[in-house]
Parts: sequence; C-alpha cells; structure tokens
Amino acid sequence: MSFAPTDGDPTTTEARRTGAEGVDAGVGLTALLVATARAIETHRHDSLARDIYAEHFVRAAPACTDWPVRIQQVPDGDDNPVWGRFARYFGLRTRVLDDFLHRSVATGVRQVVLLGAGLDTRAFRLDLPADCVVFEIDREGVLAFKQQVLMDLSAAPKTKRVPVPVDLRADWVSALTSVGFDPGAPSVWLAEGLLFYLPGPAETYLIDTVDRLTTGGSALAFEAKLEKDLLAYRDSPIYTATREQIGIDLLDLFDTGPRPDSVGDLAAKGWSTSMHTPFDFTRLQGRGPLPEPNDALEGNRWVFAHKPRP
Repeated sequence: MSFAPTDGDPTTTEARRTGAEGVDAGVGLTALLVATARAIETHRHDSLARDIYAEHFVRAAPACTDWPVRIQQVPDGDDNPVWGRFARYFGLRTRVLDDFLHRSVATGVRQVVLLGAGLDTRAFRLDLPADCVVFEIDREGVLAFKQQVLMDLSAAPKTKRVPVPVDLRADWVSALTSVGFDPGAPSVWLAEGLLFYLPGPAETYLIDTVDRLTTGGSALAFEAKLEKDLLAYRDSPIYTATREQIGIDLLDLFDTGPRPDSVGDLAAKGWSTSMHTPFDFTRLQGRGPLPEPNDALEGNRWVFAHKPRP
C-alpha cells in the first residue's frame, strides 16, 4: 500500500523512518504480513483463497524469512492470534474481494485499479477476461520488490498488468491516466487494507477522486474502521500478538484522527452502497473469524459501492 508524503512535505522524514520506500519496515511490512496470511490460507485444506506466489514474497524478504507459511509451522496453530485468527481474516477478505472483482468484470467492466496494491497478485492468479487491464498503484520500492520475485519465478499475468509506481500523496491521477486508464470506461477499484492508514482528509480526497475518475457501471470496494478510539483495543490479542511476535505495531501505523463518512459521501454522489462486518462473510462462507471479547476486528467494515449507469 502506498501513501507516504512527497519530498518537501514536513512528514517525509517520518515516512522514511517507517519504511516508506519498500517492504522492509513500517507500513511496507504490513504487505508481508498479508502475504504471509495468504500463504497460510493457500495451504489450508479448506482454503478460501489461493495465492501460490505469496510464500515466495515472504521468503524473499529478509525481515520475515522465519515467518510461517503453513499453519502447521505455528506451534499453537489456529489458537495463535496472528497466524491463526488474523491470518484467517486476511484470507476471508481476499476471497470476498476476489468475488467482488469477478462479479464486476461479469458486468463488462474491463479496467481494474488496485489502490495501494502491495503484494497483490490478482492479475496472475484470477481468471480475468483476456481484455481486462489491471492497474497496480503503489510505491516504486514495493512494486520493484514484487516484480523481482515474480520475475525470478517466471510468473506471467493472465491478463494485462500495468504497474503504476507512484505514491498516493503524489499526482497518482496523472500517473494512472498516462499509462492508459480511461475515465470514460467503467472500472472497478479495490482499496484493500488502505484507508485507515490515511489521514481523514486524504481519504476524502481519494474517494472524491475515484468518483471523478469513474463513469456509470463502475464499482468500488474498500475496508474501513468505525472505532471512535482505536487505542481502546491496544491490548486486544491481535494487536498485542502482532507487536510481540513480529514487531508490527499496527496502532502506531493507523491514523488516529477523525474518520470521514466515506459511505455517506458516496451515497450523496449517487452511488449505491452496502456495508458489512467481516463476520457476515464468516457466516456465509462457514469459516473465518467470529466476534470475541476485546476484539480488534469489531469496528472493521467492508464497503461495496456501485455507480449506476445513466
């Protein structure tokens, strides 16, 4: 995912401190956390989503060479808050967004935009139409790492893939349109695990920009957090284990400022929207996380929006 400030911004130094350029630290490291979760999910007997490339990203990054890629490598298995419950959450999220993307292209949409693409491999692992184009927006360092791993595997995308190496706080609109994205044609957008890292105004700008760049028949899916106070869950099993086991303090990376009502904003612009808890899909799929006390997932919501055709 990508949203570090550009040079000249007073927070550039902090962005560099947190690993803004690659996947070795800070927010970039969360891409490896998700890749590890997808690797574990891939090898489950009841897998919700398969990503055969995920474990190769994990093994290629020095920061996580000792992380598990199978649940059998975790001593306490599914009882482990990170590699059990949290990883299953990411597996479920992957499946739900895969299904959303498939439904969108089934209506004739042929442009896919991955905002903060990270180590997403949907262009390689999903059976998308041959004339579909997948635009992957993320920082140059993240995309370069992903490209090198995929090249070493001689992996070939199943549809046209266009990396867009740009930061989401830079002029990503010009970067996207300059490589062939057509605002006049329907598109589907995924912001998977992105918005809660952004300051509120940046989220509002992103949502407004997606609206401006889309025509009728387009769709958008994103993840939001509704907690008024994220720190209330600081001692939850997921956040505690993530800090202690792999050194990622998610609450230090999340933006704790006021969140905009992006669902309401989209509805006001004429989009149809629906919002669900992850647990809704756990019950639908028959596997995944369910609510528990002091639950870091309690405020998570998955939002699906469609822009009506004229």
